[in-house]
Amino acid sequence: MRRNEIKRALISVTDKKGIVDFAKELMVFGVEIISTGGTAAQLRKNSIKVKDVSEYTGFPEMMDGRLKTLHPKIHGGLLALRSNEEHMKAAKAHLIEMIDMVVVNLYRFEDAAAKENCTLEEAVENIDIGGPTMLRAAAKNYPFVSVVTDPDDYPGIVKEMKENQGKISEATNFALATKTFQLTARYDAAISNYLGRMSSSGEKTAIFPSAFTVQFSKIQELRYGENPHQKAAFYGERNPALSAIPNARQIQGKELSYNNIMDSDAAWQMVSDFSKPAAIIVKHTNPCGAATSDGEIALAYRKALQTDPLSAFGGIVAFNRQVDKKTAEEIAKTFLEVIIAPRFDEEAVALLASKKNLRILEIPSSSAMRFAGYDFRRVAGGLLLQDKDSIDFDIKKAQIVTKRHPSEDEYQALDFAWRVVKHVKSNAIVYATKDQLVGVGAGQMSRVDSVKIAKMKANLPTQGCVLASDAFFPFRDGVDIAAQAGITAIIQPGGSIKDHDVITAADEHNMAMIFTGIRHFKH
Repeated sequence: MRRNEIKRALISVTDKKGIVDFAKELMVFGVEIISTGGTAAQLRKNSIKVKDVSEYTGFPEMMDGRLKTLHPKIHGGLLALRSNEEHMKAAKAHLIEMIDMVVVNLYRFEDAAAKENCTLEEAVENIDIGGPTMLRAAAKNYPFVSVVTDPDDYPGIVKEMKENQGKISEATNFALATKTFQLTARYDAAISNYLGRMSSSGEKTAIFPSAFTVQFSKIQELRYGENPHQKAAFYGERNPALSAIPNARQIQGKELSYNNIMDSDAAWQMVSDFSKPAAIIVKHTNPCGAATSDGEIALAYRKALQTDPLSAFGGIVAFNRQVDKKTAEEIAKTFLEVIIAPRFDEEAVALLASKKNLRILEIPSSSAMRFAGYDFRRVAGGLLLQDKDSIDFDIKKAQIVTKRHPSEDEYQALDFAWRVVKHVKSNAIVYATKDQLVGVGAGQMSRVDSVKIAKMKANLPTQGCVLASDAFFPFRDGVDIAAQAGITAIIQPGGSIKDHDVITAADEHNMAMIFTGIRHFKH
């Protein structure tokens, strides 16, 4: 295996974490260090011998730092093929010395552009040119050059050099080069997406860029996709602040499947919409159980299980509070695929350890960030982009359209039902009390069928429940059937040409009905 000895390194980093210690390790191997600006100053401050890039190239840094590393002595030293006699002759003729390692990370364009008051001029000044150019040159010539972009890679590189007399293998260089091109691709994507929404005058003219580029990092290969004959892999956003499945810590259990991940995401998104202690049970991305409590999370789970205990078998359960021993004892009574919570106490983990195949995921919820960027769906030959359905709605500001107003208990129940129905596949109908899901009608072609199915699926009494509909009622028949089930109040968007007939039906049945003006279709 080819190994490249590191004799000269160019270091220029924005993220200076660990750079002093890394440079000191390079010095041990007699590596000559070339550096720029703030990086050179920090290295010198820590007694590390450094040669300035301007001294190395014989050309001054200028134009506010825009021009410093874009020079033939830099890029010739990176791009020259050491095995090519003509390359080496040309380098010698022009006094170009080889650079064996580049340690560079880039200006923080994404951080700068994300600032609320960032101007176009400020964003453009944070577009790194010299950094990506050096990285790409070094990565292209990976058989001979080591390119380091991530401080987390420093220890591994030092270890390999110590074990191999200051040399790095071509296999390591290839892995580092691959990582580098992924970095520059992501960096260019961020710039492209930002500029694609702006005008030349600096005005944000579009919510969505004229071209959309996105990068996800592979978390794991999956055994198969939705079905055993489909291949699949799981990718995540590079955002450690997200309170989401890609950042979960799996405490125990088998590897997650494609369908586990889909259902786990649905359950976590839903339970995160509640401020009270809540438990959500999901099957095929639809809730088959949901409840809150004023105290114990175990009580919320017991009530959620009552919604549809048959469907809960083999389901996914998510909690928005720590799972304790008492809750774990309840969980252990039913076969479940995945349990998700922000925390599990030691007793709960010990109790659930006997269920070796049960997957336990811990997702930090300290950050309110559950979603970043756009929501998108693949279609054949294209992509649909939208922002997240995360609109905040005050139930008391809904329009009361019936003669009877909701009672306080009904308002609480309507609020609960409205939080659930947005997560149910359209056409969606849910029956609920103020703290418990009672019936679900999901994914039907006809809204009135969803009303019927919600009643049919109800394992608990529907008398006195409220109903939430993700979209308007096109006819009064859904209200009439809901009245037969004992529904006393309805929350829906309104907006049908038959609204008058629907309201009349509600008045005839002495129901309270409120309009939100907000639709929650979920396809």
